[in-house]
Amino acid sequence: MEFVRRFFDPPQGSFFIFGPRGTGKSTFIRQHFQDAWYLDLLDPENARSFAARPERLSEVAYAPGRSKQIIIDEIQRAPELLSVVHRLIEDKQGFQFILTGSSARKLKRSGVNLLAGRAVLTSMHPFMAAELGDSFVLEKALTDGLLPIVWGATNPAETLRSYAALYLREEVQMEGLVRNIGNFSRFLEAISFSHAAVLNLANIARDCSVERKVVEGYVGILEDILLAFRLPVFTRRAKRALAAHPKFYFFDAGAFRSLRPRGPLDNPDEIEGQALEGLVAQHLRAWAAYGYDRAPWDIYYWRTRSGVEVDFVVYGPGGIWGLEVKNNRSVRPADLRGLKSFRDEYPESRLLLLYRGNERFLRDGIMCLPCTDFLSRLRPGESLETACQ
Repeated sequence: MEFVRRFFDPPQGSFFIFGPRGTGKSTFIRQHFQDAWYLDLLDPENARSFAARPERLSEVAYAPGRSKQIIIDEIQRAPELLSVVHRLIEDKQGFQFILTGSSARKLKRSGVNLLAGRAVLTSMHPFMAAELGDSFVLEKALTDGLLPIVWGATNPAETLRSYAALYLREEVQMEGLVRNIGNFSRFLEAISFSHAAVLNLANIARDCSVERKVVEGYVGILEDILLAFRLPVFTRRAKRALAAHPKFYFFDAGAFRSLRPRGPLDNPDEIEGQALEGLVAQHLRAWAAYGYDRAPWDIYYWRTRSGVEVDFVVYGPGGIWGLEVKNNRSVRPADLRGLKSFRDEYPESRLLLLYRGNERFLRDGIMCLPCTDFLSRLRPGESLETACQ
């Protein structure tokens, strides 16, 4: 695949870069830090050797002629190394550590403190539409997702199936994160129906025939291995009774499609609508993460107890935005109802509706944009207003 320039901007000092497998972390750091010394902990021999004797890292770091830039790929494979990294940073000998990880689970279980703030926490996400430029095709993104490892594959569908199996085998089964891999596989299928929806753990537990606390643990595992995230309810200055539960999303539209069962009783439009909302969600996450040092934004959703909802609320120093995503070719009056209710609650908000049509227009004070246009213009460090122009 042709090299795609990423929006990720590495910090000057030491930093962690977390992200699911296949998001391009290793490719990026190898190209950006070509003179660095590289330790690949996916290599079992390296992982065993350095986990057994972490002090070897000091010997390597102080070897004559060694680069001061040190990359440790998949640091969760040997979290014991973090205490050595901490000490080397404290020595103030000019070392820069670039530490990648595709799971925070083992680091949390090991009780490490992620260097107590001495290394910046960053994240790598699937491609953004603006990174791909003219290569971005909405229909392909909704089917295959935007993982670099899948986007450039000869057979994206097969790569996605292998990707899910890889995570089950290496991140879940081999690390011993669950006792019963069969229950977890059924859970993955059941929770795929909750993508882009309010998370109801009791219903999922009933579908899987396991206890609610087991499902809660499974969701935590998905978040720790970076396959999923939750959006909280926006409650600032709330006047109405609001929903209490977060919304659930897989990190990539392709990952969702690979896990979501499809059959004669499944509505294709419903699945595509979920994929479209998830695609917007993953773009907003990447936009906020990559541009956080310039303009910090937080992402929520809004839903009243009576069921009136706005898909996304983007809140930060630059204002408050309400975004609704519709998998329709035209905009109907009912599509604007949630945004209008949100405006009644927050008159200072800016409102935006994204849909599958081709025209941009203003209706009842709400900007309506083709989803492709918005995603293609969304760039980290730039405002949502710029993406609407």
